[in-house]
Amino acid sequence: MSRDTDNLGPEGSGQTSSGVVPYLAVGCLTAVSGMMAFGMIAVLAAKAVGWSHGCAADAETGAPCEWLTYWLRGAILGLVLVPTVVIMRMRRVRSASDKSE
Repeated sequence: MSRDTDNLGPEGSGQTSSGVVPYLAVGCLTAVSGMMAFGMIAVLAAKAVGWSHGCAADAETGAPCEWLTYWLRGAILGLVLVPTVVIMRMRRVRSASDKSE
């Protein structure tokens, strides 16, 4: 079991370590949020496409035509794209801060 103080940088500077754990944590959190966000945006796109093609939404739930296909494609895109962008930016900031020291 690790404690918060186990991840501190040299001399207790308040900086987190440059190991892989922060990347994994950020990657997992952004993967879930990216998957849900892009999936819901894709469902909105499905609603617009269904409306433009004249496909009636489900009367009981209001779900657009083929919403699951759109949600899956959007979710997979968000699952890959959001963590990739966030980790790339995180690495860029860390490398810039390492060079300035």
